[in-house]
Amino acid sequence: MLVFHPSGYLARVMRIDPVQRQSLISLASTLGLTAIGFLSTMFFTHTVGLSILGAYYIFVAYYSVFNLIGDGGFGGAAVKRISEGEDQNAFFTAFIFLRVMLLAVSVGFLFIAQPYLVDLMSSGVLPWLLLALAVSVFTNIASNSVYGTGKVGINQIGGLLDNLTRVVVQVAAVILGYGIAGLAGGFVAGLLVSGLFNFRFLELSPARFRASHIRSLFAFSFWTFLSASGYLVFSYADTIMIGYFLTDTDVGVYRVALQLTSIATFVTIALHTTLFPKVSYWGKQNDLVSVEKALARAFTYSLLLAVPVAVGGWLLGERLLYFFYTASATAGAGALSILLLVQIAHVFMFLQTMCLNALDRPRDSFRVTAIAVAANIGLNVLLIPAYGIVGASAATLATMVLNAALANRALSRSIPVRIEPRPVASIVLAALVMAAFIIAFSYFIPLANVALVLAAVALGGLVYFLLLLRIDAGIHDELKELAGKLGIPWPGML
Repeated sequence: MLVFHPSGYLARVMRIDPVQRQSLISLASTLGLTAIGFLSTMFFTHTVGLSILGAYYIFVAYYSVFNLIGDGGFGGAAVKRISEGEDQNAFFTAFIFLRVMLLAVSVGFLFIAQPYLVDLMSSGVLPWLLLALAVSVFTNIASNSVYGTGKVGINQIGGLLDNLTRVVVQVAAVILGYGIAGLAGGFVAGLLVSGLFNFRFLELSPARFRASHIRSLFAFSFWTFLSASGYLVFSYADTIMIGYFLTDTDVGVYRVALQLTSIATFVTIALHTTLFPKVSYWGKQNDLVSVEKALARAFTYSLLLAVPVAVGGWLLGERLLYFFYTASATAGAGALSILLLVQIAHVFMFLQTMCLNALDRPRDSFRVTAIAVAANIGLNVLLIPAYGIVGASAATLATMVLNAALANRALSRSIPVRIEPRPVASIVLAALVMAAFIIAFSYFIPLANVALVLAAVALGGLVYFLLLLRIDAGIHDELKELAGKLGIPWPGML
């Protein structure tokens, strides 16, 4: 009989290469977060409806805007400076000082803008927004400082606890009839629990800092802030503008379609989180060859999931929206088909801008993002009134591709940016075979209920991965080796 010993298994995991280990932890955390998000959103669409859910998404969008003002880019700057290993306690303390000061600035801007935030004010969540901004100061200080010291796994577990706590509180509140207030309150509860968890593992301590530390943070934070502002536009400008031009229900439909496409970003987010401190360190040591190799491999493993998800989504997306999020959500099928392409472009944009920032080139990251941001806002203003949420999706796709292309041009000045042709070709081929299988499956077995749709998804995914492992020896050998290190049996047929 097999006996599972947690301490022995942990020791086995800790023997894995640090980048692989932290990527696995990050991926597992991302999988957990997405699973929780999917299940909770399904529950909310069937209980409070897409209109209330849309109002909650608007709350989250405004929180993100004013939290960015409150962060001022110093969160990313603190991670960068702390990760470099010099004067860590001094940079930590300077970060605390600046973050607290900027909270007052953020709240001040919120009160100034209050008369114009019609959607936010009508839902009655302003007090929750103020509380969330206050709690985020503590949480961001703890999580960014832990992340900067290289504890990527702890940071990811904190994110998992954030989402788990958020969902538990939100579900309980919705059952008790609190509606939008319950959703916003759960959001705040998740932030608080995440901050407390990260604080438990924080090893930095307050220390005297000098003006030079403030200047150093400012030098990085200014461009980081502007770059983060650009990324925020991609994340929430469409939500805010849909809420302005259309209705809360349209916001809800658009966001659930976007959530369904987020499956494609599992690996990208995990690798982004894991590689930033590593690339920062390699850049400091002028080891650009390691950066080049890591980025090329990150592209491959990101596309390994993003490509089949996009292909499967084009074939099964409308059925998934219908069964997961109610019949009303199928209005987002057109937007979904475009947003799946957005996630493929996102792979290249996200990883390349990460490298620019980690290599201490935030100014270049901002420049390429600023151009795309201006285009995004202009296209949203033009396309949303005319084409609704499909227009918002098209605007996001066009500007995401533009951002990725400009980031590639900027990063190519420091390192050769390349993809691995053979593995990527294998991924595309396996995805096309998977598509043929799904089409045949749905032809002979009509997808009349959720069980059959999920069967098509599962069997299509199995066909994809089995074929990919057969035709690409490199991916096969890496995954087999990793499974062996984790003590996971590898099937003899593979």
